[in-house]
Amino acid sequence: MTQTLPAAPRRAPAPFALSRLRRALRFAALAACVPYLSLKVAWIAGSRPGIPEGSTLLDHRALMIFANGLTVLMDGGVVVLVLLLTRPWGTRTPARFLVPPMWAATGLLVPIMAGFPLTQLVRAFDGGGSGDGGGAAEPFLDEWVFGVVYTGFIVQGVALGCLFVLYARDRWGHLWRGRLEDLPRGHGRARRATALAAALLALCPAALHLLWATGATTGLSAARIEERGTDFAVLEALNALYLAVAVAGGLLLACGGRPALPVKVPLALAWLGSGAVGCWGGWLLFGALTTLGDSTGRPTGTMFLTYAVHVIIGTLVAAVAARFLAERARASAAGSGDGA
Repeated sequence: MTQTLPAAPRRAPAPFALSRLRRALRFAALAACVPYLSLKVAWIAGSRPGIPEGSTLLDHRALMIFANGLTVLMDGGVVVLVLLLTRPWGTRTPARFLVPPMWAATGLLVPIMAGFPLTQLVRAFDGGGSGDGGGAAEPFLDEWVFGVVYTGFIVQGVALGCLFVLYARDRWGHLWRGRLEDLPRGHGRARRATALAAALLALCPAALHLLWATGATTGLSAARIEERGTDFAVLEALNALYLAVAVAGGLLLACGGRPALPVKVPLALAWLGSGAVGCWGGWLLFGALTTLGDSTGRPTGTMFLTYAVHVIIGTLVAAVAARFLAERARASAAGSGDGA
């Protein structure tokens, strides 16, 4: 006989009301999109604020327009998500139209939210030196651009994340109540197999990221070797951390752990970790596939494979979390039906 997860207690959804907090978060998220979108539109139109002479962005005009147009659409997606999370019609939006883009936004913003402040902190303790190891290379963008753009991304991430947590709590909060001890043993073979597969796949990329963070050059392109520095080491260490977080979340959801651990903890780990691993890995893979120029600047086969495995791991862990929530939702619906 198939054993089902215990029904999560349901709470009647509260009527839609936009609190002062949500209004402030909406304003902050939308305002934070303005600098990035303004710069991108200016670059597409042919203006060059923040682009120095000799930048590789000036070498391939068509590719720059395509890439900037794509990122304008992506940041425009943040605007849509903010409105969806703060308008009455958003409460009626099917989960399949909200959750995947929100997961992607989380995965693309979390590495920036963690990486940019941490690299700046390390630079400060390192005497304010440059984060790259090659001083001869032409600058890609003026330094102020990164400060403006990444600060905007951090504000977007914080505001959008808070809005989603508030929205999800109101709509699906009953699905992550309880503790791991409430989950029956012997249930979820597919989830366990998927989580274990993700954990095994993560071993090689995690080892590579740690090697790169500690100074090894195995599998790196000549251009990446030239660019190595404190920033590179910090970001590679964070890449290994994202893998660990994703795997931990997936294994806890699939195999259990400390009985008193709230269910929302492994769900949060799986959400943040799988997004950072899968979506950021996909973005790096896309960038690698569209790289132009001499062969020294192109990612190696090892780098390509690492990014591709990231996408697979992130997808597997996200599937574990999605299956877990689907089972909880069915159990909750069945429990409600039995009590009717």
